[in-house]
Amino acid sequence: MDRKKDAPLAPQSRNEDIAAFVDAARRTPAPSAGTRGRLIFALDATMSRQPTWDLAQALQAKMFQAAAGLGGLEVQLVYFRGFNECRASKFVSGGQGLAELMGRIEVRGGETQIRKVLAHARDEAKRAKVGALVFVGDAMEENPDRLAALAGELALQGVKAFMFQEGNDPAARRTFSEIARLTGGAYSAFDAGASARLEALLRAAAAYAAGGHAALAREADADPAARLLLSQMRGS
Repeated sequence: MDRKKDAPLAPQSRNEDIAAFVDAARRTPAPSAGTRGRLIFALDATMSRQPTWDLAQALQAKMFQAAAGLGGLEVQLVYFRGFNECRASKFVSGGQGLAELMGRIEVRGGETQIRKVLAHARDEAKRAKVGALVFVGDAMEENPDRLAALAGELALQGVKAFMFQEGNDPAARRTFSEIARLTGGAYSAFDAGASARLEALLRAAAAYAAGGHAALAREADADPAARLLLSQMRGS
């Protein structure tokens, strides 16, 4: 994670501010096919995440398969755990090193740090285009208005957030859905035992990051999870 202090958060968004964010996201071009897309893959690594963290280690390579033939994909791993630890890897092509890095990470107790993830993604997008942010988590213990303000800043940078929720925590569902809506991305819930669904969601998000809406639409032809994400993005 960039060690620089997070930039000041935007003031609490009013309805008209949120509408402006959504309109800006609609006008932002999607990644173009044939270019190497950049995707930030962020995970909650607090103690409740242990089952899904292990699952993510096994499934993260599937994202790169979806990007094959679309110009490739560069991925950065971001995770938070404990009470003040939020780290980011460098961007890597084809996933080299990410599986090894994830294998060395152990979950730790602590509170969510989604604000840091969103601020980091915003700052990365200011340096170079980021096609998508994928976040996998099960809880939200932060101020939802501050997260919404950061989601609006992501939208202005053209970053679509794909928010994947394990379980059915209502606070997480509301906030994850709103972050996805504001950025023009998509939200979906999955069960910890449904590895096939999480795999499909990751593949769909990777297809978008690598090749834009056209690539996601091709993925949707044979994949219900991709169709769900595409339908949300068309409505944004």
